[in-house]
Amino acid sequence: MTTFSDLGLSDEIIRSVSTMGFEEATPIQQETIPLAMQGRDIIGQAQTGTGKTAAFGIPLLEKLAIDSERIQGIVLTPTRELAVQVAEELNKLGQFKGIHTLPIYGGQEIERQIRALKKRPHVIVATPGRLMDHMRRHTIRLQEIKIVILDEADEMLNMGFVEDIETILQEIPEERQTLLFSATMPRQIQNLAQRFMKNPEIIRTKSKEITVSNIEQHYMEVQEKLKFDVLCRLLDIQSPELAIVFGRTKRRVDELSEALTKRGYSAEGIHGDLTQSKRDSVMRQFKDGTIEVLVATDVAARGLDIGGVTHVYNFDIPQDPEGYVHRIGRTGRAGKTGLAQTFVTPREMDHLRLIEQIIQRKMIRKPVPTIIEAVEGQQRLAMEKILRVIAEEDLNVYKGLAKDLLEETDSVTLVAAALKLLSKEPGTVDITLSEVAPIRTRTAKRRPFEAKPYGRTDRSRRNNHWDKSDTKKSAWKPSSYHKH
Repeated sequence: MTTFSDLGLSDEIIRSVSTMGFEEATPIQQETIPLAMQGRDIIGQAQTGTGKTAAFGIPLLEKLAIDSERIQGIVLTPTRELAVQVAEELNKLGQFKGIHTLPIYGGQEIERQIRALKKRPHVIVATPGRLMDHMRRHTIRLQEIKIVILDEADEMLNMGFVEDIETILQEIPEERQTLLFSATMPRQIQNLAQRFMKNPEIIRTKSKEITVSNIEQHYMEVQEKLKFDVLCRLLDIQSPELAIVFGRTKRRVDELSEALTKRGYSAEGIHGDLTQSKRDSVMRQFKDGTIEVLVATDVAARGLDIGGVTHVYNFDIPQDPEGYVHRIGRTGRAGKTGLAQTFVTPREMDHLRLIEQIIQRKMIRKPVPTIIEAVEGQQRLAMEKILRVIAEEDLNVYKGLAKDLLEETDSVTLVAAALKLLSKEPGTVDITLSEVAPIRTRTAKRRPFEAKPYGRTDRSRRNNHWDKSDTKKSAWKPSSYHKH
């Protein structure tokens, strides 16, 4: 076991890490922090949920000059949500060193960001498009940047940010340290490394073990029209503390979240068409536990780092096997176990087998639960609630009322009534969801975690020109290779 004290960090950072509840460094942190502290450029191949924010954040914060009023570090991220989360974690890590990190992203008033920039943050966490806006306005200057970090670089390229990233890197002084983190290593990532990094060290964690080892994976073969009722039964039986339900489209997410609310579940949806204030509100409620079920599209959930998610439900099987790994990685964090349940229509079974082949793990087939099982699940939960209150709460103020009730009815009837009140009975509200077409399995098989060709996506319409050097053979050769 490697602790953060073993990594030669400052007392302030060790104090912050301890306050945040971290003791043992994860594999990516053990490999990255010592090399980054030496000033080496690093390529880290790691999924979300492996602790990579602290892996790059700790060396970044250790190297900054606290007295300087210039921006010294920049972290580029693909989404607004990830920018906010990375900034929050960096502020927690730097709280005792007095280092301030500011998130910069689209969807928020730029004038508000300009006012915040006048407070002289040490670090900026930004989405590429909004950072470019500030560069054009000269409200962010990059001359004093010591370290630049690309987080989820493959996703940024996939979303059409390749030219923005190249422009930003060209504006940052060459005498800098560059850290790049990516779940996959497509040719464009190699091209970036060749052009903008100096003899990068590669640190690769075993994505298969990290993403699935502590996640129990089930699937159910369910007809499209029965999916929603089956989801409700599973929620009643399993009673997840926090759950994410993945839908394939924005319309699907809207319909699912509305339908769950009608059935009496505490649910909200999140996708790219929501306003930033609405997205922030939903995520805040989900993190606080006010919302028990978050319904999301793949893009909206990308980069979300939420502790305590116990269940992931793939209401629609993902288009890409890599997307499956990212989805289920929302649970099973920080050594805890998680459950991922995938709904598969009969015509999608071949696609499920492809996913199993790529993740190199068989999912457990589960039977569709019955209404009776759902009712029993809710009754069991009600009984557990009563027993927990008996064990943990002071009930003296209620005992007088209980005695009065017992004079009017017998104890068995009284407890039965309490169980009925606490049990959520299966919903009877009729729900109609728009059907989605089943996914057709590709005939050509892809190698594990081979990146799909980068081209036009919904986000990339703003940037449809792709670097033609991507088609050339790369002479990129890293200086050394670390495999944990």
